[in-house]
Parts: sequence; structure tokens; C-alpha cells
Amino acid sequence: MNNISLENLNEVSNWVNIEFDLFWENSWRISSGPSNYDAAWVFIKYRVNNGTWTHGIVSQANSTAATGATMDVTSDGIGAFIYRSTDGSGNVNFQNNQIRWNFGSTDTNDVIDIQVFAVEMVYVPEGSFYVGGTTGSEANKFHSGGFSTSSSFRITSENALTIANTSGNMYYTGTNSNGGDQTGVLAASYPKGFNDFYAMKYEVSEGQWIAFFNSLTENQKNNRDITDADHKNSDAVVSRNTVAWSGGTASATTAAPDRSVSYLSIADMNSYMDWTGMRPLSELEFEKACRGPILSKSGEFAWGSANINSVDYTVVNAGFSSERISNSATNTGNALYSLTDANFSGPARNGIFASSAINKNREETGGSYYGIMELSGNLYERCVTVGTAQGRNFSGLHGNGIISSTTGNGTVSNWPNNTTGDGYSFRGGSWLNGADFLRVSDRFDGASIIAGGNNRLGFRGARTAP
Repeated sequence: MNNISLENLNEVSNWVNIEFDLFWENSWRISSGPSNYDAAWVFIKYRVNNGTWTHGIVSQANSTAATGATMDVTSDGIGAFIYRSTDGSGNVNFQNNQIRWNFGSTDTNDVIDIQVFAVEMVYVPEGSFYVGGTTGSEANKFHSGGFSTSSSFRITSENALTIANTSGNMYYTGTNSNGGDQTGVLAASYPKGFNDFYAMKYEVSEGQWIAFFNSLTENQKNNRDITDADHKNSDAVVSRNTVAWSGGTASATTAAPDRSVSYLSIADMNSYMDWTGMRPLSELEFEKACRGPILSKSGEFAWGSANINSVDYTVVNAGFSSERISNSATNTGNALYSLTDANFSGPARNGIFASSAINKNREETGGSYYGIMELSGNLYERCVTVGTAQGRNFSGLHGNGIISSTTGNGTVSNWPNNTTGDGYSFRGGSWLNGADFLRVSDRFDGASIIAGGNNRLGFRGARTAP
């Protein structure tokens, strides 16, 4: 993101176009197979006379995408998706995008600072898909009610869904007490994955966290500080987390901006998603994001097979945007987990397997059916569970870009609880877990209540398609 400027001021209607160039690597749009594309979620923050940063409301009217791009501004004005207008693949450089910012009562004589943020996302199309139901030993896995635990359950709509071990309903095994209460109803508003949605291409990075953190007030920073005693308890590098903050008005820093960020608590991640205008993934959306519409396979990982490398990786250019693996495995799945992490001992750079793979297929890049990266391994995905009443109350509301001025917490209704963590599941495993935890259908911690952050936990945001 660069070359940001204000253009076409309309003083009568109180709006102006924010112009910017947008670049990212490894973009695509295809009309066959997954029939999807990647995109950038773009949103605006501004401050007046060096005051606090505020979310900017945008609109489709008078907004113009760059040549070769499409821009979809959301109906709530929180942001816009920008993506390829035609099929293609490779790097994109969309120049001179203009998005209308409705600045309202802001005086045109004020000194205004603008920040434009962009997050890489992947579009997951509308359609039916399967959850759970494999012949493997995945813990607490979903299956069709009234049938054997190897019978996948097919989600065919966003209609209300009953959790019960009877025909026509969805159920899950009770391998351990962490799977959930095995009861309840998912209302029509709970995102089940049938409708189209966007998910972040990668887990939230240290650079993205720093950009968020440094826009906060000092009071908000004190409550979102992941270097304090309730998080990693250090400004030094711990388990590859390089985030440091000396306190006060100082800016936080990172030595590895492209690395997935760990040690975030539930309150931290809820705050980030509210501030960006996103929402959490549901655990049903997680399974669709992994396997797409394909019938479940026994023991499969996010790349669609049960094959996985078991040899420690050698890392080169550690900490840089070029961090890669010099011995990426061929003809099997690549993921960072307990049998491959000896030279890491913490999360890797986002997209490391895609850039290191010898053959750019799903197994070797570790990519999901739709091209979403690191859904198996690296850091745990925290998704809204179906296994507790708090999780089932989730109605898919998006953040509005505004967090509490006193606590720095997210404030969206019916999200998992900031204080207790009730409402989240932990899916996809991490760099410190065994292979079983990385399997798509595994729900060993399908409804575990963990409020704090640690070196194994990450997350990614999502948004319902406009």
C-alpha cells in the first residue's frame, strides 16, 4: 500500500476520494475448480489534529477500482474488497484506486492524517459441503446424527441446525470432555459455511498486530500489551515472538513482521477483529475453508490428504520476508508441527510453505482447497464453537472498527467471551502439537475454554461476503 492522497474533495456533501496503490504477491482468480479468487480487505483510519485514530466510513458511490480490479464496498461502509476483475494469476499492482470517504462533520481546515490498511483475504464461494465423518480416529469429530461416526454430515443451507444424534441432524463424538455439550440449536444467523464468505489468507502477522497496536491510545495499549505478565512476559524474543513495547507513548516494534503472531488472548483477538471490521470464523466455516465441497477423507489435513512430512525443516533467512525452508518435502504434505519444528521452536513466516515448495500443489504448499494457507499447523486457529451455548449464540456480526476507549476490548454482541474465552474452539494444531491435532476433522479442543494467550495460539479473521 503506497501513494496515498486525497482527491476530488466535495465540500457540499462532505466526502473526498482517498487514492492509493495496492500491491500483493501470488494473486489469482479462476473460473473452474474452486472457482474463487483472493482479495484485499481495505479499510481506513483517520485522525484530526493529531487526536485519536477513528474508523473511516466509505461508500461505493464515486469509488473507482484500478484498471483490472473490482471494488466491492460493504453496505455498512466499514471497508471494501478489491480483487481481480478477470481470471489470472501472479502478482498484482492495482494503481490509483479511489475510495470515497464520508468525513462528515470534520472541518476541511483541520489537519487530517489518513492510514489505509489492506489485509489479504480469500473468497470461499456459496455451496454445500461436508463436515467430519471420517473413518479415522479424530477426536470429537462431526458426523451425521443417527448414523455411524464415519458418516459425514452435509451442510446444504444456512437454516437452523439441531445438534442431536438422530437422523437429519448433526452430531459429534464425545471422545473427551473438551468437545462440547453435544446439544443445542444453531440459529439461522450462526454462520454455517454454506453462504459465501472471506477468510484471511494467512494467520494474523506480527506486522498486522503492530499496525493495530500502534494506532491505539496509551490506555488501550496498556490493555492490549502482549509483552506483559499475562502474555509472553518479556520484550525479548520468546518462542519466535519478537513483539516489543517499552510502554507509554512509544510505538511497539517487531523484528519479524511477516511471522504469525502468538501470545494473543481472546480479548486481544476480539479487539483486533472488531477494529478491522472483521469477525471470527465458525468451526463449520473452518472445515469448509479446508476441504471445500469434497467428501471428507480419513485423517486428512488441510491440503486434502493424510500424507505429512515428518523430517525437521531447515530454515534460512530467519525473520526476513524471504524466510523459507531449504529442505521442503516433496510428494507429501508440508506443515510446521512437533516432528518438523526442531529448528523453529515457534511459528513460521506466513506462506513459508508456498514459497518453499518444489512443486506448487496443495500438499507441498500446505494450501487448502481454496488456497488458504497454514490451516493445519503453525499456530492454532481459534474458531467459534458449536459446543457451548456462548458459541452457539454467535450471529456472525462484524466489527464496526471501534473498540472500547477504556479497556481496548472489542464490543460486538454475541461474540465469544472476552474474559473467560467461552465460545471458541481450537482447530488445526500448532508447531508444538502432534500430527493428530492438525487433521481437519479433529476437535480435541472443540469447546475448550482458554482465555489467555500462549505460544501455540494464533487466529485469522473472516467476513461474510457483501
